[in-house]
Amino acid sequence: MGQFVFDESMARAIERMYLIRDAQRRRAIVRAALAAAPGDRVLDAGCGPGFYCAELLAEVGPEGSVVGVDGSAAMLALAKARCDGAHNIEFHGADATSLPVADASVDRALCVQVLEYLADPAGALAEMQRALRPGGRVLVWDIDWATVSLHSAEPSRMRRVMRAFDEHLVHPSLPSTLAPRLRAAGFTDVEMEAHAFASCEMDPETYGVALLPGIRSFVPGREGLSDEDADAWLAEQRELGERDEYFMSSTQFCFTAIKPEV
Repeated sequence: MGQFVFDESMARAIERMYLIRDAQRRRAIVRAALAAAPGDRVLDAGCGPGFYCAELLAEVGPEGSVVGVDGSAAMLALAKARCDGAHNIEFHGADATSLPVADASVDRALCVQVLEYLADPAGALAEMQRALRPGGRVLVWDIDWATVSLHSAEPSRMRRVMRAFDEHLVHPSLPSTLAPRLRAAGFTDVEMEAHAFASCEMDPETYGVALLPGIRSFVPGREGLSDEDADAWLAEQRELGERDEYFMSSTQFCFTAIKPEV
């Protein structure tokens, strides 16, 4: 199984994706569900290019603070630049399974589309539980990639492409087990909301269209797919868009839970 390498090129690609309308919509949903308040200390486990960190700084205000953690130096460089000048933020290079924060030191913790890439999601949940103060709130957001549907006149090839793309993940359908994983980590009041991201137009502001180049680049050499197969697959998607026949749908899941009071 070969996964994405979060180097400078990938970090820039993810940063561009975070600018699209669908990504802005997702961040608004996440911030509302996290419910950070002025004065809170918030931990972003797997902060990526720092969009959540920058936006949460505005929500916690000058009396609050944000901690961004990511295992990619390229991601951290973008996050630091995005939050340049803020006095109440700190960044650490570390894995989500080994968070460099003290026990019971944060009020809110979020982890957006990170656990599906980790071999040990239970370890990351345990770390966030450790870092949260009693009564603190955690938010975990991941995609069930089994829900991704793209229209194609070549369904057999589409199935091969999507199976190949699943190899960029450790847990393609992690949301199906996240509720019991959260409870096993010691969280209570586990709640889940499902959010559809779908489009019937070839709109570059949507997740489906933004993902197409990444899928095409990743799948050759997997599931018997060649570069020619990947090019033909991408060409078909673009042709469907030109004929107003494009369709994509996926379901993304927002889980929230509470660390019990002592």
